[in-house]
Amino acid sequence: MLNEERRRKILEILNREGRVLVVDLAKEFRTSQVTIRKDLDVLQAHGRIYRSHGGALPARESALEDPTLREKEKLHRNEKLQIATAAARMVREGQVVVLDSGTTTTAIARVLRKFQNLTIITNAVNIAAELSGSSLEVILTGGTLRKNSFSLVGPIAEETLRRLNADILFLGVDGFDVQHGLTTPNLLEAKVNRAMMDVARVVVAVCDSSKFGRRTLSSIAPPSGVHHLITDRGVPKADLAALKKAGIQITLV
Repeated sequence: MLNEERRRKILEILNREGRVLVVDLAKEFRTSQVTIRKDLDVLQAHGRIYRSHGGALPARESALEDPTLREKEKLHRNEKLQIATAAARMVREGQVVVLDSGTTTTAIARVLRKFQNLTIITNAVNIAAELSGSSLEVILTGGTLRKNSFSLVGPIAEETLRRLNADILFLGVDGFDVQHGLTTPNLLEAKVNRAMMDVARVVVAVCDSSKFGRRTLSSIAPPSGVHHLITDRGVPKADLAALKKAGIQITLV
């Protein structure tokens, strides 16, 4: 296969999957990881991709990018549904559950509708709407609306959270770097997420494998701030090993 042909196919896979890994591409094209890294370097030099640890992301994904909720809903749907099902298994009747904004946590909210006795705390207007017809008690934090994510942020949201206590937090993130931790593109969203972590006994990060090796603008917390991670099997083995070494429990779906 010619170099150009292989690189064109790499772009096709990237556009379809939303992320590529060096080790997977080497197997796919039956070539060395060194060759694949050179391919990715060339594609990045031409502005076609964004290099990340162990692989690459679409060029449009930058530290400042903040896609809308509707755009995110189209990506990795099956993985999010599986993560949501696994998350619901961690919940017991009578508990207080915090859900931050995002498509993965929205999927979790839909699964939690089957419960009869839960209190849900959320800063996501769309999640509150999803649960409005259920038997669950819903507490909306209040705050300033972010139109991209339908989330409420700012001092009002933070102050509301500080007055509450919760059993478990399901936290979706835009980036998870095993060295630098959890990130989101919005500074105010990151502050609300930290307030959520402060009031929850158990912090569970919920994100598909495309979020790994990626860092966006605002730091939420280091990996040590997470007790449990639910993700899919596309996570690089090196990342999984580092997280396990840090004492984080991991559920793969």
